[in-house]
Amino acid sequence: MSRTRLVPLAALASATVLALSACGSPEQAGPAAGTAEDPIRVGVVSSGEDYWDTFVDKAAEEGITVELVSFSDYQLPNQGLTDGDLDLNQFQHLQFLAGYNVSSESDLTPIGATAVYPLGLYSTKHGSVDDLPDGGEVAIPNDETNQARALLVLQEAGLLTLRDGGNSFSTPADVIEDESRVTVTPVDAAQTALALQDVDASIINNDFVGDAGLTADDAIYSDDPDSSAAEPYINVWVARAEDAEDERLAQLVDLFHSPEIEEGVLEASGGTGVIKDDEPAELRDILAGIEENLRAQG
Repeated sequence: MSRTRLVPLAALASATVLALSACGSPEQAGPAAGTAEDPIRVGVVSSGEDYWDTFVDKAAEEGITVELVSFSDYQLPNQGLTDGDLDLNQFQHLQFLAGYNVSSESDLTPIGATAVYPLGLYSTKHGSVDDLPDGGEVAIPNDETNQARALLVLQEAGLLTLRDGGNSFSTPADVIEDESRVTVTPVDAAQTALALQDVDASIINNDFVGDAGLTADDAIYSDDPDSSAAEPYINVWVARAEDAEDERLAQLVDLFHSPEIEEGVLEASGGTGVIKDDEPAELRDILAGIEENLRAQG
Protein backbone atom coordinates (compact mmCIF):
# COMPACT_ATOMS: atom_id res chain seq x y z
CA MET A 1 0.00 0.00 0.00
CA SER A 2 1.44 3.39 -0.96
CA ARG A 3 1.66 6.05 1.70
CA THR A 4 3.69 9.20 1.37
CA ARG A 5 6.50 10.27 -0.91
CA LEU A 6 8.37 13.41 0.07
CA VAL A 7 9.43 15.73 -2.75
CA PRO A 8 12.33 18.05 -1.82
CA LEU A 9 11.93 21.53 -3.26
CA ALA A 10 15.12 21.38 -5.32
CA ALA A 11 14.15 18.01 -6.75
CA LEU A 12 10.83 18.99 -8.29
CA ALA A 13 12.30 19.94 -11.66
CA SER A 14 14.14 16.64 -12.06
CA ALA A 15 11.11 14.69 -10.80
CA THR A 16 8.95 16.44 -13.37
CA VAL A 17 11.39 15.66 -16.18
CA LEU A 18 11.38 11.98 -15.17
CA ALA A 19 7.58 11.93 -15.08
CA LEU A 20 7.31 13.45 -18.53
CA SER A 21 9.93 11.21 -20.11
CA ALA A 22 8.34 8.11 -18.59
CA CYS A 23 4.70 8.94 -19.15
CA GLY A 24 4.48 11.45 -21.96
CA SER A 25 2.35 14.56 -21.74
CA PRO A 26 -0.58 14.75 -19.29
CA GLU A 27 -2.98 14.81 -22.24
CA GLN A 28 -1.66 11.49 -23.43
CA ALA A 29 -1.27 9.80 -20.06
CA GLY A 30 -4.47 10.53 -18.17
CA PRO A 31 -4.67 9.70 -14.46
CA ALA A 32 -2.81 6.70 -13.04
CA ALA A 33 -4.49 3.32 -12.83
CA GLY A 34 -4.83 3.29 -9.06
CA THR A 35 -2.99 -0.03 -8.75
CA ALA A 36 -0.02 -0.91 -6.55
CA GLU A 37 2.20 -0.66 -9.63
CA ASP A 38 0.63 2.62 -10.81
CA PRO A 39 -0.91 4.43 -7.81
CA ILE A 40 -2.97 7.58 -8.04
CA ARG A 41 -0.62 10.33 -6.91
CA VAL A 42 -2.11 13.05 -4.73
CA GLY A 43 -0.13 16.20 -3.95
CA VAL A 44 -0.63 17.55 -0.41
CA VAL A 45 1.15 19.81 2.07
CA SER A 46 -0.15 18.22 5.26
CA SER A 47 0.51 14.50 4.85
CA GLY A 48 1.47 14.21 8.51
CA GLU A 49 -2.14 14.61 9.61
CA ASP A 50 -3.69 11.35 10.81
CA TYR A 51 -6.72 11.64 8.54
CA TRP A 52 -4.52 11.06 5.49
CA ASP A 53 -3.65 7.58 6.76
CA THR A 54 -7.36 6.90 7.13
CA PHE A 55 -7.95 8.20 3.61
CA VAL A 56 -5.28 5.94 2.09
CA ASP A 57 -6.68 2.94 3.96
CA LYS A 58 -10.26 3.62 2.87
CA ALA A 59 -9.16 4.04 -0.73
CA ALA A 60 -7.37 0.68 -0.55
CA GLU A 61 -10.57 -0.93 0.74
CA GLU A 62 -12.25 0.34 -2.44
CA GLY A 63 -9.48 -1.12 -4.59
CA ILE A 64 -7.68 2.18 -5.26
CA THR A 65 -4.02 2.54 -4.34
CA VAL A 66 -3.13 6.11 -3.40
CA GLU A 67 0.32 7.61 -3.05
CA LEU A 68 0.55 10.89 -1.15
CA VAL A 69 3.22 13.24 -2.49
CA SER A 70 4.04 15.75 0.22
CA PHE A 71 5.29 19.24 -0.60
CA SER A 72 6.54 21.98 1.72
CA ASP A 73 6.10 24.79 -0.83
CA TYR A 74 2.61 25.83 -1.86
CA GLN A 75 3.81 26.84 -5.31
CA LEU A 76 4.78 23.32 -6.37
CA PRO A 77 1.75 20.97 -6.26
CA ASN A 78 -0.04 22.78 -9.09
CA GLN A 79 3.03 22.63 -11.32
CA GLY A 80 3.40 18.95 -10.49
CA LEU A 81 -0.20 18.37 -11.55
CA THR A 82 0.20 20.35 -14.76
CA ASP A 83 3.38 18.47 -15.63
CA GLY A 84 1.84 15.04 -15.06
CA ASP A 85 3.81 14.13 -11.94
CA LEU A 86 0.53 14.14 -9.95
CA ASP A 87 -3.01 12.98 -10.69
CA LEU A 88 -4.72 15.16 -8.09
CA ASN A 89 -3.84 17.72 -5.47
CA GLN A 90 -5.60 18.91 -2.35
CA PHE A 91 -4.05 21.84 -0.52
CA GLN A 92 -5.51 25.11 -1.83
CA HIS A 93 -8.57 27.28 -2.04
CA LEU A 94 -10.17 28.57 -5.23
CA GLN A 95 -8.54 31.99 -4.96
CA PHE A 96 -5.08 30.41 -4.97
CA LEU A 97 -5.99 28.11 -7.85
CA ALA A 98 -7.25 31.05 -9.89
CA GLY A 99 -3.95 32.86 -9.39
CA TYR A 100 -2.03 29.84 -10.65
CA ASN A 101 -4.28 29.26 -13.67
CA VAL A 102 -4.14 32.87 -14.81
CA SER A 103 -0.41 33.36 -14.26
CA SER A 104 0.53 30.07 -15.94
CA GLU A 105 -2.27 30.02 -18.54
CA SER A 106 -3.40 26.66 -17.16
CA ASP A 107 -6.85 25.11 -16.80
CA LEU A 108 -6.58 23.04 -13.63
CA THR A 109 -10.09 22.46 -12.36
CA PRO A 110 -11.82 21.73 -9.03
CA ILE A 111 -13.61 18.38 -8.77
CA GLY A 112 -14.79 18.63 -5.16
CA ALA A 113 -14.77 20.75 -2.03
CA THR A 114 -13.21 20.02 1.35
CA ALA A 115 -13.60 22.84 3.86
CA VAL A 116 -13.51 26.55 4.58
CA TYR A 117 -11.41 27.89 7.43
CA PRO A 118 -13.07 31.06 8.77
CA LEU A 119 -10.86 34.12 9.28
CA GLY A 120 -11.25 35.69 12.69
CA LEU A 121 -11.11 39.18 14.19
CA TYR A 122 -9.48 39.28 17.62
CA SER A 123 -9.03 41.91 20.31
CA THR A 124 -7.47 41.97 23.76
CA LYS A 125 -8.96 45.40 24.49
CA HIS A 126 -12.59 45.07 23.39
CA GLY A 127 -15.07 42.29 23.99
CA SER A 128 -17.20 42.63 20.86
CA VAL A 129 -17.40 44.27 17.47
CA ASP A 130 -19.80 46.84 18.91
CA ASP A 131 -17.19 47.84 21.48
CA LEU A 132 -14.63 48.85 18.87
CA PRO A 133 -14.34 52.66 18.87
CA ASP A 134 -15.07 54.82 15.85
CA GLY A 135 -11.74 55.44 14.16
CA GLY A 136 -10.25 52.36 15.81
CA GLU A 137 -7.23 50.72 14.22
CA VAL A 138 -7.34 47.13 12.93
CA ALA A 139 -4.24 45.23 11.81
CA ILE A 140 -4.73 43.01 8.76
CA PRO A 141 -2.37 40.65 6.87
CA ASN A 142 -0.54 42.40 4.05
CA ASP A 143 -0.27 39.49 1.60
CA GLU A 144 -2.57 39.88 -1.38
CA THR A 145 -4.95 36.98 -0.73
CA ASN A 146 -5.41 37.37 3.02
CA GLN A 147 -5.53 41.16 2.84
CA ALA A 148 -8.53 41.13 0.51
CA ARG A 149 -10.26 38.49 2.60
CA ALA A 150 -9.60 40.45 5.81
CA LEU A 151 -11.22 43.53 4.27
CA LEU A 152 -14.26 41.47 3.30
CA VAL A 153 -14.47 40.12 6.87
CA LEU A 154 -14.42 43.65 8.28
CA GLN A 155 -17.09 44.72 5.81
CA GLU A 156 -19.22 41.71 6.74
CA ALA A 157 -18.81 42.74 10.40
CA GLY A 158 -20.14 46.21 9.58
CA LEU A 159 -16.85 47.92 10.36
CA LEU A 160 -16.02 49.30 6.93
CA THR A 161 -17.36 49.72 3.41
CA LEU A 162 -15.51 48.73 0.25
CA ARG A 163 -15.89 50.38 -3.12
CA ASP A 164 -18.38 48.51 -5.35
CA GLY A 165 -19.02 46.03 -2.57
CA GLY A 166 -15.46 44.67 -2.63
CA ASN A 167 -14.15 41.38 -3.98
CA SER A 168 -11.32 38.94 -3.42
CA PHE A 169 -8.87 41.44 -4.92
CA SER A 170 -9.80 44.46 -2.79
CA THR A 171 -7.02 46.55 -1.20
CA PRO A 172 -7.01 49.21 1.53
CA ALA A 173 -7.31 51.78 -1.26
CA ASP A 174 -10.87 50.47 -1.80
CA VAL A 175 -11.99 51.38 1.73
CA ILE A 176 -14.52 54.23 1.68
CA GLU A 177 -13.30 56.18 4.67
CA ASP A 178 -16.38 58.28 5.40
CA GLU A 179 -18.55 55.14 5.44
CA SER A 180 -16.22 53.11 7.68
CA ARG A 181 -15.91 52.87 11.45
CA VAL A 182 -12.31 51.68 11.56
CA THR A 183 -9.00 52.17 9.79
CA VAL A 184 -6.78 49.31 8.66
CA THR A 185 -3.03 48.81 8.99
CA PRO A 186 -1.51 46.07 6.81
CA VAL A 187 1.30 44.10 8.48
CA ASP A 188 3.01 40.80 7.84
CA ALA A 189 0.58 37.97 8.59
CA ALA A 190 2.89 36.60 11.27
CA GLN A 191 2.83 40.00 13.03
CA THR A 192 -0.94 40.42 13.27
CA ALA A 193 -1.06 38.55 16.59
CA LEU A 194 1.83 40.55 18.04
CA ALA A 195 0.19 43.78 16.88
CA LEU A 196 -2.74 43.24 19.26
CA GLN A 197 -0.93 45.17 21.99
CA ASP A 198 -0.80 48.27 19.77
CA VAL A 199 -4.13 48.21 17.91
CA ASP A 200 -7.79 47.83 18.76
CA ALA A 201 -8.13 44.51 16.93
CA SER A 202 -6.40 42.24 14.44
CA ILE A 203 -7.46 39.87 11.70
CA ILE A 204 -5.33 36.81 12.48
CA ASN A 205 -4.84 33.72 10.33
CA ASN A 206 -5.52 30.45 12.16
CA ASP A 207 -1.82 29.56 11.96
CA PHE A 208 -0.90 32.50 14.18
CA VAL A 209 -3.78 32.64 16.68
CA GLY A 210 -1.81 30.64 19.22
CA ASP A 211 1.03 33.18 19.06
CA ALA A 212 -1.24 35.62 20.86
CA GLY A 213 -2.19 33.09 23.53
CA LEU A 214 -5.67 32.90 22.00
CA THR A 215 -7.90 30.21 20.55
CA ALA A 216 -10.41 30.42 17.72
CA ASP A 217 -13.16 30.71 20.37
CA ASP A 218 -11.72 34.09 21.38
CA ALA A 219 -12.56 35.71 18.04
CA ILE A 220 -15.00 38.58 18.36
CA TYR A 221 -16.06 37.99 14.76
CA SER A 222 -15.48 35.39 12.03
CA ASP A 223 -16.69 35.38 8.45
CA ASP A 224 -19.72 33.32 7.49
CA PRO A 225 -18.43 30.18 5.70
CA ASP A 226 -21.66 30.04 3.68
CA SER A 227 -21.55 33.63 2.47
CA SER A 228 -20.67 34.63 -1.09
CA ALA A 229 -17.64 36.49 0.29
CA ALA A 230 -16.24 33.17 1.59
CA GLU A 231 -16.67 31.31 -1.73
CA PRO A 232 -13.17 32.09 -3.08
CA TYR A 233 -11.71 30.51 0.05
CA ILE A 234 -13.34 27.09 -0.29
CA ASN A 235 -10.56 24.49 -0.27
CA VAL A 236 -10.79 22.06 -3.15
CA TRP A 237 -9.63 18.86 -4.83
CA VAL A 238 -8.00 19.76 -8.15
CA ALA A 239 -7.38 17.74 -11.32
CA ARG A 240 -6.33 18.48 -14.87
CA ALA A 241 -9.33 19.61 -16.92
CA GLU A 242 -9.21 16.53 -19.16
CA ASP A 243 -9.46 14.27 -16.10
CA ALA A 244 -12.24 16.17 -14.36
CA GLU A 245 -14.87 13.49 -15.03
CA ASP A 246 -12.72 10.48 -14.14
CA GLU A 247 -14.81 8.18 -11.92
CA ARG A 248 -11.88 7.01 -9.77
CA LEU A 249 -10.93 10.57 -8.92
CA ALA A 250 -14.55 11.35 -8.06
CA GLN A 251 -14.60 8.26 -5.85
CA LEU A 252 -11.62 9.59 -3.90
CA VAL A 253 -13.40 12.90 -3.36
CA ASP A 254 -16.42 11.03 -2.02
CA LEU A 255 -14.22 8.96 0.30
CA PHE A 256 -12.73 12.12 1.75
CA HIS A 257 -16.22 13.03 2.97
CA SER A 258 -16.44 9.87 5.06
CA PRO A 259 -17.43 10.81 8.65
CA GLU A 260 -14.16 9.64 10.19
CA ILE A 261 -12.08 11.63 7.70
CA GLU A 262 -14.17 14.78 8.08
CA GLU A 263 -13.79 14.43 11.83
CA GLY A 264 -10.02 14.23 11.39
CA VAL A 265 -9.99 17.32 9.18
CA LEU A 266 -11.89 19.31 11.78
CA GLU A 267 -9.65 18.08 14.57
CA ALA A 268 -6.53 19.05 12.60
CA SER A 269 -7.95 22.56 12.15
CA GLY A 270 -8.41 23.00 15.88
CA GLY A 271 -12.16 22.98 15.36
CA THR A 272 -12.12 26.05 13.11
CA GLY A 273 -12.83 24.31 9.81
CA VAL A 274 -16.28 24.04 8.26
CA ILE A 275 -16.82 21.12 5.88
CA LYS A 276 -18.07 22.07 2.42
CA ASP A 277 -19.65 19.79 -0.20
CA ASP A 278 -20.33 22.16 -3.11
CA GLU A 279 -20.89 20.46 -6.45
CA PRO A 280 -18.02 20.60 -8.97
CA ALA A 281 -20.09 22.73 -11.34
CA GLU A 282 -20.62 25.32 -8.60
CA LEU A 283 -16.92 25.37 -7.78
CA ARG A 284 -16.01 25.83 -11.44
CA ASP A 285 -18.41 28.75 -11.76
CA ILE A 286 -16.85 30.41 -8.72
CA LEU A 287 -13.36 29.79 -10.11
CA ALA A 288 -14.31 31.25 -13.49
CA GLY A 289 -15.56 34.42 -11.81
CA ILE A 290 -12.35 34.82 -9.80
CA GLU A 291 -10.22 34.26 -12.88
CA GLU A 292 -12.25 36.83 -14.80
CA ASN A 293 -11.73 39.38 -12.02
CA LEU A 294 -8.03 38.56 -11.86
CA ARG A 295 -7.53 39.07 -15.59
CA ALA A 296 -9.36 42.39 -15.31
CA GLN A 297 -6.88 43.45 -12.63
CA GLY A 298 -4.05 43.00 -15.13
